[in-house]
Amino acid sequence: MSVSDPIADMLTKIRNANAARHEKVDIPTSKLKLEIVKILKTEGYIKNFKKIQTEGQNFIRIFLKYDEENNPIIHGLSKVSKPGRRVYTGYREMPRILNGYGIMVISTSDGVITGRKAVEKQVGGELICTVW
Repeated sequence: MSVSDPIADMLTKIRNANAARHEKVDIPTSKLKLEIVKILKTEGYIKNFKKIQTEGQNFIRIFLKYDEENNPIIHGLSKVSKPGRRVYTGYREMPRILNGYGIMVISTSDGVITGRKAVEKQVGGELICTVW
């Protein structure tokens, strides 16, 4: 079965694993997904990740992060730019997520970065997703 939006599928798998309090989740790998997961790691939303290969297929295993009361660190994930409607923005109009408490993941000419770094570098691009 082919997936029309693999990034939205990845975000849904993470969201569902968080809701079910799973320790880890496996997602099929791609360069864009790997860059998004690296951002989630550096921003502190996940514990860790690693690339694994099982039965000839490559996966990214994401280890989810929870607080002391077993509440998920990721409260919400949402896809902004969809295959039917791409959303682009310049660095001057960069949206803020929860007044700076969340992050916006953006695909720019400098690679996949957060909204904060895009404003610092003064580059715009396609809004991929928001995390809070």
